[in-house]
Amino acid sequence: MMSSKETGIDKFFLWIVITLVTIGFVIFISASMGILAKDSLQFSSIVSKQIFFGIIFGSIACFIFSKIDYKIYNKFSSIIFIGSIVLTSLVFIPGLGTDLNTFARRWVSIFGFTFQPVAILNIGLIIYWASWLAFVKEKVSTFKYGFLPLIVLILITGGLLLKQPDTDSFIIICATAVTMFVVAGGKKRYVAILGVFGIICLIALAFTRPYIMSRITTYMNPADNSQTSGYQIQQSLIAVGSGQIFGRGLGQSIQKYKFLPESISDTIFAVLAEEGGFVSCVIVIIIFLLFTFRGFKIALKSPDIFGGLLVIGIVILTVLQSFINIASVLGIIPFSGLPLAFFSQGGTAMFMVLVQIGIVLNVSKFTKSFKV
Repeated sequence: MMSSKETGIDKFFLWIVITLVTIGFVIFISASMGILAKDSLQFSSIVSKQIFFGIIFGSIACFIFSKIDYKIYNKFSSIIFIGSIVLTSLVFIPGLGTDLNTFARRWVSIFGFTFQPVAILNIGLIIYWASWLAFVKEKVSTFKYGFLPLIVLILITGGLLLKQPDTDSFIIICATAVTMFVVAGGKKRYVAILGVFGIICLIALAFTRPYIMSRITTYMNPADNSQTSGYQIQQSLIAVGSGQIFGRGLGQSIQKYKFLPESISDTIFAVLAEEGGFVSCVIVIIIFLLFTFRGFKIALKSPDIFGGLLVIGIVILTVLQSFINIASVLGIIPFSGLPLAFFSQGGTAMFMVLVQIGIVLNVSKFTKSFKV
Protein backbone atom coordinates (compact mmCIF):
# COMPACT_ATOMS: atom_id res chain seq x y z
CA MET A 1 0.00 0.00 0.00
CA MET A 2 1.02 3.60 -0.54
CA SER A 3 0.24 6.34 1.91
CA SER A 4 -0.99 9.66 0.48
CA LYS A 5 -0.04 11.67 3.54
CA GLU A 6 1.27 15.06 2.48
CA THR A 7 4.88 15.98 3.22
CA GLY A 8 7.13 18.79 1.98
CA ILE A 9 7.91 19.54 -1.66
CA ASP A 10 11.04 18.19 -3.27
CA LYS A 11 13.44 21.03 -2.50
CA PHE A 12 16.22 19.64 -4.69
CA PHE A 13 13.95 19.71 -7.74
CA LEU A 14 12.84 23.23 -6.82
CA TRP A 15 16.45 24.43 -6.63
CA ILE A 16 17.18 22.91 -10.02
CA VAL A 17 14.30 24.91 -11.47
CA ILE A 18 15.39 28.11 -9.70
CA THR A 19 18.89 27.64 -11.12
CA LEU A 20 17.56 27.17 -14.66
CA VAL A 21 15.29 30.21 -14.39
CA THR A 22 18.13 32.36 -13.03
CA ILE A 23 20.67 31.34 -15.66
CA GLY A 24 18.03 31.58 -18.36
CA PHE A 25 17.06 35.12 -17.34
CA VAL A 26 20.69 36.30 -17.24
CA ILE A 27 21.35 34.94 -20.74
CA PHE A 28 18.01 36.32 -21.97
CA ILE A 29 18.91 39.83 -20.79
CA SER A 30 22.34 39.55 -22.36
CA ALA A 31 20.86 38.33 -25.66
CA SER A 32 18.34 41.19 -25.54
CA MET A 33 21.17 43.73 -25.72
CA GLY A 34 21.18 43.13 -29.45
CA ILE A 35 17.63 44.47 -29.59
CA LEU A 36 18.43 47.37 -27.27
CA ALA A 37 21.09 48.52 -29.71
CA LYS A 38 18.43 48.79 -32.42
CA ASP A 39 15.20 49.75 -30.62
CA SER A 40 15.05 50.67 -26.92
CA LEU A 41 11.23 50.66 -26.85
CA GLN A 42 11.06 47.15 -28.25
CA PHE A 43 13.71 46.07 -25.75
CA SER A 44 11.67 47.47 -22.85
CA SER A 45 8.50 45.77 -24.08
CA ILE A 46 10.12 42.36 -24.56
CA VAL A 47 12.02 42.38 -21.27
CA SER A 48 9.06 43.65 -19.21
CA LYS A 49 6.80 40.90 -20.61
CA GLN A 50 9.40 38.26 -19.81
CA ILE A 51 9.92 39.56 -16.29
CA PHE A 52 6.35 40.30 -15.23
CA PHE A 53 4.21 37.81 -17.10
CA GLY A 54 6.79 35.07 -17.53
CA ILE A 55 8.86 35.05 -14.35
CA ILE A 56 6.90 36.98 -11.69
CA PHE A 57 3.38 35.85 -12.62
CA GLY A 58 4.77 32.43 -13.52
CA SER A 59 6.41 32.08 -10.11
CA ILE A 60 3.17 33.08 -8.40
CA ALA A 61 1.29 30.53 -10.50
CA CYS A 62 3.93 27.91 -9.67
CA PHE A 63 3.39 28.54 -5.97
CA ILE A 64 -0.40 28.37 -6.31
CA PHE A 65 -0.36 25.16 -8.34
CA SER A 66 2.09 23.58 -5.90
CA LYS A 67 -0.66 24.02 -3.28
CA ILE A 68 -3.46 22.48 -5.37
CA ASP A 69 -3.90 18.73 -4.89
CA TYR A 70 -2.92 17.22 -8.24
CA LYS A 71 -5.67 14.58 -7.93
CA ILE A 72 -8.25 17.22 -8.81
CA TYR A 73 -6.95 17.28 -12.40
CA ASN A 74 -7.82 13.60 -12.68
CA LYS A 75 -11.47 14.38 -11.94
CA PHE A 76 -11.70 17.16 -14.52
CA SER A 77 -9.24 15.83 -17.12
CA SER A 78 -11.82 15.67 -19.93
CA ILE A 79 -12.98 19.25 -19.32
CA ILE A 80 -9.38 20.49 -19.17
CA PHE A 81 -8.47 18.75 -22.43
CA ILE A 82 -11.58 19.95 -24.27
CA GLY A 83 -10.93 23.48 -23.00
CA SER A 84 -7.36 23.37 -24.31
CA ILE A 85 -8.65 22.19 -27.71
CA VAL A 86 -11.15 25.04 -27.85
CA LEU A 87 -8.47 27.60 -26.95
CA THR A 88 -6.12 26.21 -29.60
CA SER A 89 -8.91 26.33 -32.19
CA LEU A 90 -9.19 30.09 -31.68
CA VAL A 91 -6.11 30.59 -33.88
CA PHE A 92 -8.32 29.84 -36.90
CA ILE A 93 -10.92 32.51 -36.07
CA PRO A 94 -10.40 35.76 -38.01
CA GLY A 95 -9.74 38.64 -35.65
CA LEU A 96 -8.47 36.36 -32.89
CA GLY A 97 -5.83 34.22 -34.59
CA THR A 98 -2.69 36.00 -35.74
CA ASP A 99 0.55 35.06 -37.46
CA LEU A 100 2.85 37.71 -35.87
CA ASN A 101 4.65 38.34 -39.17
CA THR A 102 5.18 34.65 -39.94
CA PHE A 103 3.41 32.26 -42.30
CA ALA A 104 1.93 30.29 -39.41
CA ARG A 105 -1.17 31.19 -37.36
CA ARG A 106 0.00 30.08 -33.93
CA TRP A 107 -1.04 32.98 -31.72
CA VAL A 108 -4.31 34.30 -30.31
CA SER A 109 -4.79 37.99 -29.58
CA ILE A 110 -7.56 39.01 -27.15
CA PHE A 111 -7.91 42.64 -25.97
CA GLY A 112 -4.30 43.30 -26.93
CA PHE A 113 -3.02 40.27 -25.02
CA THR A 114 -1.24 37.78 -27.29
CA PHE A 115 -0.45 34.19 -26.34
CA GLN A 116 0.41 30.87 -27.99
CA PRO A 117 -2.30 28.34 -27.03
CA VAL A 118 -0.18 25.28 -27.88
CA ALA A 119 1.45 25.70 -24.44
CA ILE A 120 -2.00 25.14 -22.90
CA LEU A 121 -2.79 22.26 -25.28
CA ASN A 122 0.39 20.49 -24.16
CA ILE A 123 -0.57 20.33 -20.49
CA GLY A 124 -4.22 19.64 -21.36
CA LEU A 125 -3.23 16.56 -23.33
CA ILE A 126 -0.77 15.36 -20.66
CA ILE A 127 -3.43 15.60 -17.95
CA TYR A 128 -6.07 13.80 -20.01
CA TRP A 129 -3.71 11.08 -21.25
CA ALA A 130 -2.34 10.44 -17.74
CA SER A 131 -5.90 10.17 -16.46
CA TRP A 132 -6.92 7.74 -19.20
CA LEU A 133 -3.85 5.54 -18.78
CA ALA A 134 -4.37 5.44 -15.02
CA PHE A 135 -8.02 4.50 -15.57
CA VAL A 136 -7.43 1.59 -17.99
CA LYS A 137 -4.38 0.31 -16.04
CA GLU A 138 -3.23 -3.07 -17.46
CA LYS A 139 -5.68 -2.74 -20.37
CA VAL A 140 -3.28 -0.21 -21.86
CA SER A 141 -1.55 -3.16 -23.55
CA THR A 142 -4.65 -3.83 -25.64
CA PHE A 143 -5.49 -2.22 -28.96
CA LYS A 144 -8.90 -0.96 -27.85
CA TYR A 145 -7.90 0.73 -24.60
CA GLY A 146 -4.28 1.61 -25.34
CA PHE A 147 -3.20 2.02 -28.93
CA LEU A 148 -6.51 3.21 -30.40
CA PRO A 149 -6.96 6.10 -27.89
CA LEU A 150 -3.33 7.11 -28.58
CA ILE A 151 -4.07 7.27 -32.31
CA VAL A 152 -7.19 9.36 -31.65
CA LEU A 153 -5.22 11.83 -29.52
CA ILE A 154 -2.54 12.13 -32.18
CA LEU A 155 -5.15 12.74 -34.89
CA ILE A 156 -6.89 15.43 -32.83
CA THR A 157 -3.70 17.31 -32.00
CA GLY A 158 -2.36 16.76 -35.50
CA GLY A 159 -5.46 18.32 -37.01
CA LEU A 160 -5.02 21.41 -34.82
CA LEU A 161 -1.25 21.85 -35.05
CA LEU A 162 -0.48 20.83 -38.62
CA LYS A 163 -3.18 23.17 -39.89
CA GLN A 164 -1.44 26.20 -38.32
CA PRO A 165 1.20 24.81 -39.25
CA ASP A 166 3.28 23.91 -36.17
CA THR A 167 5.03 20.67 -37.05
CA ASP A 168 7.67 20.98 -34.30
CA SER A 169 5.11 21.21 -31.49
CA PHE A 170 3.16 18.32 -32.99
CA ILE A 171 6.24 16.09 -32.99
CA ILE A 172 7.03 16.97 -29.38
CA ILE A 173 3.53 16.36 -28.09
CA CYS A 174 3.35 13.04 -29.97
CA ALA A 175 6.70 11.95 -28.51
CA THR A 176 5.47 12.86 -25.04
CA ALA A 177 2.22 10.93 -25.45
CA VAL A 178 4.07 7.87 -26.80
CA THR A 179 6.56 7.96 -23.90
CA MET A 180 3.71 8.04 -21.39
CA PHE A 181 2.09 5.15 -23.27
CA VAL A 182 5.25 3.04 -23.02
CA VAL A 183 5.79 3.86 -19.33
CA ALA A 184 2.18 2.87 -18.59
CA GLY A 185 2.75 -0.56 -20.16
CA GLY A 186 1.83 -0.06 -23.81
CA LYS A 187 3.14 -2.71 -26.20
CA LYS A 188 6.36 -1.80 -27.98
CA ARG A 189 5.13 -3.32 -31.24
CA TYR A 190 2.42 -0.67 -31.35
CA VAL A 191 5.10 1.98 -30.85
CA ALA A 192 7.11 0.46 -33.70
CA ILE A 193 4.07 0.56 -35.98
CA LEU A 194 3.43 4.16 -34.99
CA GLY A 195 7.08 5.00 -35.61
CA VAL A 196 7.01 3.61 -39.15
CA PHE A 197 3.75 5.41 -39.86
CA GLY A 198 5.22 8.62 -38.42
CA ILE A 199 8.26 8.43 -40.69
CA ILE A 200 6.01 7.95 -43.71
CA CYS A 201 3.93 10.97 -42.67
CA LEU A 202 7.04 13.13 -42.18
CA ILE A 203 8.27 12.19 -45.65
CA ALA A 204 4.86 13.08 -47.07
CA LEU A 205 4.90 16.42 -45.21
CA ALA A 206 8.40 17.16 -46.50
CA PHE A 207 7.19 16.80 -50.10
CA THR A 208 3.98 18.77 -49.56
CA ARG A 209 5.30 21.56 -47.32
CA PRO A 210 8.27 23.46 -48.78
CA TYR A 211 9.48 24.82 -45.42
CA ILE A 212 10.05 21.29 -44.09
CA MET A 213 11.94 20.22 -47.21
CA SER A 214 13.98 23.42 -46.96
CA ARG A 215 15.03 22.52 -43.40
CA ILE A 216 16.10 19.06 -44.51
CA THR A 217 18.09 20.22 -47.55
CA THR A 218 19.71 22.97 -45.49
CA TYR A 219 20.67 20.42 -42.84
CA MET A 220 22.22 18.16 -45.48
CA ASN A 221 24.07 21.00 -47.24
CA PRO A 222 24.18 24.07 -44.94
CA ALA A 223 27.03 25.74 -46.85
CA ASP A 224 25.01 25.77 -50.09
CA ASN A 225 22.36 28.01 -48.50
CA SER A 226 24.51 30.13 -46.20
CA GLN A 227 22.86 33.39 -47.25
CA THR A 228 19.28 32.12 -47.44
CA SER A 229 17.71 29.18 -45.60
CA GLY A 230 21.03 28.19 -44.05
CA TYR A 231 21.86 31.64 -42.71
CA GLN A 232 20.48 31.01 -39.24
CA ILE A 233 22.33 27.75 -38.63
CA GLN A 234 25.54 29.17 -40.11
CA GLN A 235 25.46 32.16 -37.77
CA SER A 236 24.56 29.90 -34.84
CA LEU A 237 27.58 27.70 -35.50
CA ILE A 238 29.82 30.75 -35.81
CA ALA A 239 28.59 31.96 -32.40
CA VAL A 240 29.07 28.52 -30.84
CA GLY A 241 32.55 28.12 -32.32
CA SER A 242 33.74 31.58 -31.32
CA GLY A 243 32.92 30.84 -27.68
CA GLN A 244 35.58 28.12 -27.57
CA ILE A 245 36.21 26.67 -24.07
CA PHE A 246 35.39 29.51 -21.66
CA GLY A 247 33.54 31.99 -23.89
CA ARG A 248 34.00 35.67 -24.66
CA GLY A 249 32.46 36.67 -21.33
CA LEU A 250 28.97 37.59 -20.19
CA GLY A 251 27.51 40.32 -22.40
CA GLN A 252 30.37 40.09 -24.89
CA SER A 253 28.60 38.26 -27.72
CA ILE A 254 29.19 39.82 -31.14
CA GLN A 255 26.77 37.65 -33.09
CA LYS A 256 23.68 38.84 -31.20
CA TYR A 257 24.04 42.41 -32.47
CA LYS A 258 24.01 42.04 -36.24
CA PHE A 259 24.22 38.46 -37.37
CA LEU A 260 22.31 36.01 -35.19
CA PRO A 261 18.59 35.79 -36.05
CA GLU A 262 16.14 35.18 -33.19
CA SER A 263 18.89 35.59 -30.60
CA ILE A 264 16.39 35.80 -27.73
CA SER A 265 14.32 32.80 -28.78
CA ASP A 266 15.30 30.04 -31.21
CA THR A 267 19.07 30.62 -31.06
CA ILE A 268 19.53 31.82 -27.48
CA PHE A 269 21.67 28.75 -26.75
CA ALA A 270 24.15 30.07 -29.32
CA VAL A 271 24.46 33.28 -27.26
CA LEU A 272 25.13 31.14 -24.17
CA ALA A 273 27.80 29.22 -26.09
CA GLU A 274 29.49 32.37 -27.40
CA GLU A 275 29.56 34.14 -24.03
CA GLY A 276 30.02 31.16 -21.72
CA GLY A 277 31.86 28.76 -23.97
CA PHE A 278 31.88 24.98 -23.94
CA VAL A 279 32.04 24.86 -20.15
CA SER A 280 28.82 26.85 -19.67
CA CYS A 281 27.01 24.76 -22.27
CA VAL A 282 27.99 21.53 -20.53
CA ILE A 283 26.88 22.94 -17.16
CA VAL A 284 23.45 23.89 -18.52
CA ILE A 285 23.02 20.48 -20.16
CA ILE A 286 23.98 18.76 -16.89
CA ILE A 287 21.40 20.85 -15.02
CA PHE A 288 18.74 19.79 -17.54
CA LEU A 289 19.79 16.17 -16.99
CA LEU A 290 19.47 16.65 -13.23
CA PHE A 291 16.01 18.11 -13.88
CA THR A 292 15.15 14.96 -15.85
CA PHE A 293 16.48 12.42 -13.35
CA ARG A 294 14.98 14.17 -10.34
CA GLY A 295 11.66 14.46 -12.14
CA PHE A 296 11.74 10.73 -12.93
CA LYS A 297 12.48 9.98 -9.28
CA ILE A 298 9.42 11.98 -8.24
CA ALA A 299 7.37 10.08 -10.82
CA LEU A 300 8.63 6.69 -9.62
CA LYS A 301 7.78 7.55 -6.02
CA SER A 302 4.38 9.01 -6.82
CA PRO A 303 1.60 7.54 -4.66
CA ASP A 304 -0.52 6.66 -7.69
CA ILE A 305 -0.30 5.94 -11.42
CA PHE A 306 -1.90 9.23 -12.43
CA GLY A 307 0.60 11.33 -10.49
CA GLY A 308 3.55 9.39 -11.87
CA LEU A 309 2.42 9.66 -15.48
CA LEU A 310 1.58 13.34 -15.01
CA VAL A 311 5.14 14.07 -13.89
CA ILE A 312 6.64 11.90 -16.64
CA GLY A 313 4.66 13.81 -19.27
CA ILE A 314 5.66 17.23 -17.95
CA VAL A 315 9.35 16.32 -17.60
CA ILE A 316 9.57 14.70 -21.04
CA LEU A 317 7.79 17.60 -22.74
CA THR A 318 10.08 20.19 -21.11
CA VAL A 319 13.38 18.37 -21.62
CA LEU A 320 12.69 16.98 -25.09
CA GLN A 321 11.86 20.37 -26.60
CA SER A 322 14.90 21.89 -24.88
CA PHE A 323 17.31 19.23 -26.14
CA ILE A 324 15.86 19.51 -29.65
CA ASN A 325 16.47 23.26 -29.50
CA ILE A 326 20.08 22.69 -28.39
CA ALA A 327 20.69 19.98 -30.98
CA SER A 328 19.34 22.15 -33.79
CA VAL A 329 21.49 25.13 -32.76
CA LEU A 330 24.54 22.84 -32.81
CA GLY A 331 23.60 21.52 -36.26
CA ILE A 332 23.05 17.97 -35.02
CA ILE A 333 19.49 17.87 -36.36
CA PRO A 334 17.54 20.07 -38.82
CA PHE A 335 16.80 23.51 -37.39
CA SER A 336 13.79 23.72 -35.11
CA GLY A 337 11.59 26.57 -33.98
CA LEU A 338 11.08 25.06 -30.54
CA PRO A 339 12.05 27.23 -27.55
CA LEU A 340 14.70 26.47 -24.94
CA ALA A 341 12.72 26.09 -21.72
CA PHE A 342 13.53 28.70 -19.03
CA PHE A 343 15.68 30.66 -21.52
CA SER A 344 13.80 31.65 -24.68
CA GLN A 345 11.52 34.63 -25.11
CA GLY A 346 7.87 33.94 -24.50
CA GLY A 347 5.80 35.03 -21.54
CA THR A 348 3.14 32.38 -22.21
CA ALA A 349 5.71 29.61 -22.56
CA MET A 350 7.56 30.59 -19.37
CA PHE A 351 4.30 31.01 -17.46
CA MET A 352 3.02 27.58 -18.52
CA VAL A 353 6.35 25.88 -17.80
CA LEU A 354 6.25 27.24 -14.25
CA VAL A 355 2.61 26.17 -13.88
CA GLN A 356 3.68 22.65 -14.83
CA ILE A 357 6.58 22.83 -12.37
CA GLY A 358 4.04 23.73 -9.67
CA ILE A 359 2.09 20.57 -10.52
CA VAL A 360 5.24 18.45 -10.26
CA LEU A 361 6.08 20.03 -6.91
CA ASN A 362 2.62 19.19 -5.61
CA VAL A 363 3.04 15.55 -6.64
CA SER A 364 6.43 15.55 -4.90
CA LYS A 365 4.73 16.42 -1.59
CA PHE A 366 3.39 12.87 -1.41
CA THR A 367 6.47 10.94 -2.53
CA LYS A 368 8.21 10.56 0.85
CA SER A 369 5.36 8.40 2.12
CA PHE A 370 5.75 5.98 -0.79
CA LYS A 371 6.41 2.41 0.29
CA VAL A 372 7.68 -0.31 -2.05
